[in-house]
Amino acid sequence: MLKKVLKCFCALGISCLMSQSVIAQIEEKSNMMNKKVLIAYYSYSGNTQAVAQAIHDAVGGDLFEIKTVGTYPEAYRPMTEQAKKEIQAGYRPELTTKIDDISQYDIVFLGSPNWWGTITPQVSSFLKEYNLSGKTIIPFITHGGGGIQNTISDMSKQCIGCHVLTKGWSGYGNQTSGIHSWLEEIGFEKSK
Repeated sequence: MLKKVLKCFCALGISCLMSQSVIAQIEEKSNMMNKKVLIAYYSYSGNTQAVAQAIHDAVGGDLFEIKTVGTYPEAYRPMTEQAKKEIQAGYRPELTTKIDDISQYDIVFLGSPNWWGTITPQVSSFLKEYNLSGKTIIPFITHGGGGIQNTISDMSKQCIGCHVLTKGWSGYGNQTSGIHSWLEEIGFEKSK
């Protein structure tokens, strides 16, 4: 009889702990869903733009394309060599697109291609230009086979006073499969 009573108390205790965990997850999702969202991205070839659009379609918010002065050669190899030199030099091009009031946003999805293992100079310019302290930054990275590499850690180093989620999204090219499950995992549900 004592064993049955102990088993019931153990089951009840585990059930209470699980309920608290479920409640915490629901509250976290609710907190994420009630925040003002910006989806900012730089896209050289259109891949990162496609992912940004998929995120926007899923969570809503405002979509913002990071554009800067300067261009790249059309040929792939010269373009990558120029990008490599810019990254090595710490180049930060001037932004040509602006956000009027960055303070209105609580969460910023920030998209960049992986160039030479890091974020692009354009995304670095965005991080330098805007005060994102106190905001949650959610990285999304496109790549040609290199994966995330140092993109998220470099983004974290450059984003002073913000909370950069280490559970960023990455995908090959303009691949968007898996975005909905990733968004749910980090606390977002479909807005429509």
